[in-house]
Amino acid sequence: MLALSFLMLFVELALIRWTGSNILYLSYFSNFILLASFLGIGLGFLRADARRNLFPLAPIGLAALIAFVRLFPVEIDRSGTELIFFGALGIQSGLPPWLTLPVLFLGVAGVMTLIGEGVARTFRRFSPLDAYRLDILGSLAGIIAFSVLAFLGAPPLAWGSVVALALVLLADRSSRIWQLPVLGIMLVLLGVESIVPTDSWSPYYKIRLITQPSGAVSLFVNGIPHQTMEAAEKRLNTVTLYGLVYQRTPSIPKNVLIVGAGTGVDVAVALKKGVQHVDAVEIDPRIHAIGAQQNPDRPFQDPSVTSYVNDGRAFLEQTTRRYDLILFALPDSLTLVAGQSSLRLESYLFTAEAMQAARAHLAAGGAFGEYNYYREDWLVDRLAGTLQEVYGHPPCLDSTGHFGRLALLMASASPDALQCPRVWKTASATVAAPATDDYPFLYLKDRTIPGFYLLTLALILLAALLLVRVTAGTLHRMGGYLDLFFMGAAFLLLETKNVVQFALLFGTTWFVNSLVFLGILVAVYLAIELARRIDLGASWRLYTALLLALAVAWVVQPDLLLRLSVVPRFLVAVAVAFVPIFLANLIFAKRFRDVAASNVAFGANLLGAMVGGVLEYVSLITGYRVLLILVGALYAAAFGLRRFAVKYASDLVR
Repeated sequence: MLALSFLMLFVELALIRWTGSNILYLSYFSNFILLASFLGIGLGFLRADARRNLFPLAPIGLAALIAFVRLFPVEIDRSGTELIFFGALGIQSGLPPWLTLPVLFLGVAGVMTLIGEGVARTFRRFSPLDAYRLDILGSLAGIIAFSVLAFLGAPPLAWGSVVALALVLLADRSSRIWQLPVLGIMLVLLGVESIVPTDSWSPYYKIRLITQPSGAVSLFVNGIPHQTMEAAEKRLNTVTLYGLVYQRTPSIPKNVLIVGAGTGVDVAVALKKGVQHVDAVEIDPRIHAIGAQQNPDRPFQDPSVTSYVNDGRAFLEQTTRRYDLILFALPDSLTLVAGQSSLRLESYLFTAEAMQAARAHLAAGGAFGEYNYYREDWLVDRLAGTLQEVYGHPPCLDSTGHFGRLALLMASASPDALQCPRVWKTASATVAAPATDDYPFLYLKDRTIPGFYLLTLALILLAALLLVRVTAGTLHRMGGYLDLFFMGAAFLLLETKNVVQFALLFGTTWFVNSLVFLGILVAVYLAIELARRIDLGASWRLYTALLLALAVAWVVQPDLLLRLSVVPRFLVAVAVAFVPIFLANLIFAKRFRDVAASNVAFGANLLGAMVGGVLEYVSLITGYRVLLILVGALYAAAFGLRRFAVKYASDLVR
């Protein structure tokens, strides 16, 4: 049971991580693979009573899925205007997205169905809580193992080897004979990808380095053009914006903070301009290492440069230093953090609160600057409007007016502190409201769910309904566990809220996210152990305590926590986030302990989690805080349905 649960979570995390690196822009459908995984695992649990065991076919399904992705990588169409997709423009390869995405969704769901069925058939051999306990312990081992491989920068061949070894050990002798060649093919496919000399893997991206005829080195992440590494002197001659940053200040700043330092080009430019000290912040350890090894100016080796591998917003919240210039140098979120379910449209670096935090770290007369390929005029207006709100006057605006709308925005507490030939002035009647910590969706113009998301989600729900009907037969078996279905939806939303809140409080890094998921699993495990040992009393008391804990989480918002120093912030954040999780799992464990069919009950809960992943997109309209109300409503519905569900299940048994 432990090994099967380990395999199930490890494969889920690996698929989320690996498919996003090969199917370009899949990041913007961030929980697409997560939804497919929940659907597949739920189907696997509902199939546990079937006559034929499909778990031995898992190697075939996994090898076929990997072959498909390797043979037909694609870019998603960017024709919609509701969202901005950064990276390569209009290029498509492989099969069209309308074919690739359904095949990918069904393929992931199919693989996870096969693995989930193997878990479920073993699950039934134990009492419900014992099985759940072993499942959580296996999941803990899975996320720890995957996090270690992420830390080591291991390529897909390493992930595949772990999966292949687990499948071989779990197979019976007769199946192992024909599984070994299939697993061999899978490892060859992953091995070919892993030994490309220009490629390496960070905890976030597949990174590819391509040397241009000019000698410059282009860095691609997950197939998306990310940055170009070349000598600072050449960059100053070819891209005027790099020099304009220092022309707009009355004198060369002494202390500079660069967020999004990347491979060090901006750092080298700062040194070339005569800056005395640079704090360089880059979130990706591999990209920073590439810059340290290959940047021709060797800026990170300069004694006047201090490097920090950290999230930019987290650094701003943690440092006490003040700077003459703070520069946000193309710090965009281009992909999802492995294992994170939340949307990767958010950016906590560009919210109004982040701009205020940056201003608080400016020395007297200091300046703030940000530049990027902003793509759309309304996005420049939103960012400029945010700076105007924070500094009290419109910022300077420099733009090349060329491809990608490359623009530089600069602001200072004093409007006279900058040599500003052009001040921002919007040409549109309305300016998009600033992004906020509760609504951090910078690249979404209006509070709406984009049409292609709605269509995708509708198709996912339809596919789920049909697959449950075809795979599990009639749906009436789940009628006795409707309350567990609602609990699954609520818990996924609660998990999402906690992940994004910890990302805001401590950084949107793979390490923070891994710790959060570990913390959630530990809280679940503690709840199971408590439920196994003591009588938890009447259910209404637990539900009442949970709703009170959600009310506390509603009141204690991140802006209150950000005012605290790191240690008390962590302690309060853990209490606010994990008390509801612990109580929610006490409720689940109390109910799950007495179910008649543990595999059907757990399958219903997992399918509910999939629906919760769909409901997560409501945050694009409401922001994240309102998710707490939705969580409370779903748990209230679970409480209301409990008696009906128990009676329905009893009638089925009779």
